[in-house]
Amino acid sequence: MLATLPYLENTSFPAIKRESLDTLQVNLGYLCNQQCLHCHVNAGPKRKELMSRETIDQVLAFLNTGTVSALDLTGGAPEMNPHFRYLVSEARKLGIKVMDRCNLTILEEAGYEDLAEFLAQQQVEVVASLPCYLEENVNAQRGKGVFSHSIRGLQRLNDLGYGRNDELVLNLVYNPQGASLPPPQIGLEQDYKKHLKEQYNIHFNHLFTLANMPIQRFGSTLLSKGEFDGYMALLKDSHQDENLEQVMCKHLVSIDWQGIAYDCDFNQVLGLPMERGNGAAGHKPIHVQELTQLNMQGQPIVVREHCYGCTAGQGSSCGGALAD
Repeated sequence: MLATLPYLENTSFPAIKRESLDTLQVNLGYLCNQQCLHCHVNAGPKRKELMSRETIDQVLAFLNTGTVSALDLTGGAPEMNPHFRYLVSEARKLGIKVMDRCNLTILEEAGYEDLAEFLAQQQVEVVASLPCYLEENVNAQRGKGVFSHSIRGLQRLNDLGYGRNDELVLNLVYNPQGASLPPPQIGLEQDYKKHLKEQYNIHFNHLFTLANMPIQRFGSTLLSKGEFDGYMALLKDSHQDENLEQVMCKHLVSIDWQGIAYDCDFNQVLGLPMERGNGAAGHKPIHVQELTQLNMQGQPIVVREHCYGCTAGQGSSCGGALAD
């Protein structure tokens, strides 16, 4: 796989600083039952990286300080970490809102047959990947048969009450098929809701549109096809300054499977840890155990060229578009 960081180092992206922290995003490991082209962490069935129980207890200790109100779980397939349910249930006992970034197909894997019921019992918000409402497009991006598994997973979540009220929230995630920006989120959400209800009687709360990041597997594919420079030009030409006010890295810290802190999930996979405040390179990375000792507000956020993926067009973040 071709490395993309050398192409992202020299950047003109505007300097931004941290504001108040409200969300801890935790990557529980890169193990996944799928291997998708657009995956920015290069997850797959052969990955061995998984967060340990010791590190999960350190995450819980930080949550217990009351510093954040939301826990955003990602992977890989976060549910494949053997301590996933322990972390979720303990976080919920602390009154923390928990979001699970679910690929839907995990709900039908052997050993995970009661996963949907567990999520509902814990009132976990499910953020489910469905990059299109058409079977051909989903299977082309994520693998043969993925669409039908995903539809059954959504129907099962609906049967448990997901997507029908504000107590069991079900949000879907859209990614473009290739080197293009996502269409306007509001209009696409309406299309998704109409098609999925008419064809499959599926209900959900909101649709998040995310731009594909020019890193890891997707970035390597762009390089191999000679499309990297063109995609970066598209992102930069589509940059909107107003999106800078709402980027998630201002209010979020991303923790990798080893407990190291980053300004976002994308910086995590590029190996760009959160800085300690003076902007100097070469310092020991910050561990989740240290977060309570740091005054992060007002500190600079590590930026590179890929950051334009969050500010292009309507904007893109873990919570979808930044602008209406």
